[in-house]
Order: sequence, then structure tokens, then C-alpha cells
Amino acid sequence: MNTPSMLRALPAEHRQRLMCLAREVSFPQGARLFNEGARADRFWIIRTGSIDLDTHVPGRRRAIIETLGHNELVGLSWRFAPQVWHLGATAATPVRAYEFDATAVRSLCQDDPALGQAVTQWAGDVLAHRLRSTRTRLLDLYAPYGAASAV
Repeated sequence: MNTPSMLRALPAEHRQRLMCLAREVSFPQGARLFNEGARADRFWIIRTGSIDLDTHVPGRRRAIIETLGHNELVGLSWRFAPQVWHLGATAATPVRAYEFDATAVRSLCQDDPALGQAVTQWAGDVLAHRLRSTRTRLLDLYAPYGAASAV
């Protein structure tokens, strides 16, 4: 199951209002967008390219949890207290994206409860998908051989 895109998740009027806050950005391959534990003050919707979500694993290199692409939301922690990144993100390829200032979007959501509800539902749906992906990926990486069939 793919993550819910903003196009499918938000009614046109909400998408339009949200996109008024967007600015176009680009990242070269290898650019680090954010690290676990840092303040989550923005989010992105990918236009082109791909971004790897990863997690720190003590004594090992970062484990890639999921690779995101066209129309996918990068960054969820801005929406939920305490607004701190729970994963990290790196541009796997050159990326063009729409970037949103989290404070401005939270303010818009507060001023328009229907939009706020729609954005929160979208973010929650994406979060649920990412949690399932993370669990599956970590089992693939670290569970003993044959353990996945018992889960």
C-alpha cells in the first residue's frame, strides 16, 4: 500500500490553501534534510527524485526504513508534539520539492479547523503507513532467520 498523497487525501480547496504556503526547493544527492532528535520546523512534498528515511542503529550505519518519491510527504514530526524528528532523511537522488514552514501551516490549521482536521488525518494516515514500513524493515534487517513468519 502506498502512502496517501496530498492529492488523494485533501479536498481541492484545502490543497490550494496549503500550496499557497509552499516554496520550491532542491537538494543535491546526498544532502541531509534532517536528523533524528532535531527540531521539526518544516516538511516537504517531493516533486522529483527520492529521499531515504533512516534511523540510527547503535554500532551500525543508519538503517534505511523507506524510500519516498513523487508526491510523497517527507516529515511528519512537525504536526505532533514535541515537534522533534523521529527519523532522519537524506536525498537519495537529486530532489525537487515543495517546502512548507511548519509554524505557518499549524497556524493555518488552527484558523481553519476543517483544514486542520484534514491535514491531521492525512499526516496520521501517512504515520500509520510509516510505522508499518518501519516495523517490517527492522524485522527484515534484524530478526533471526525465519522469525518473520511467526510475527
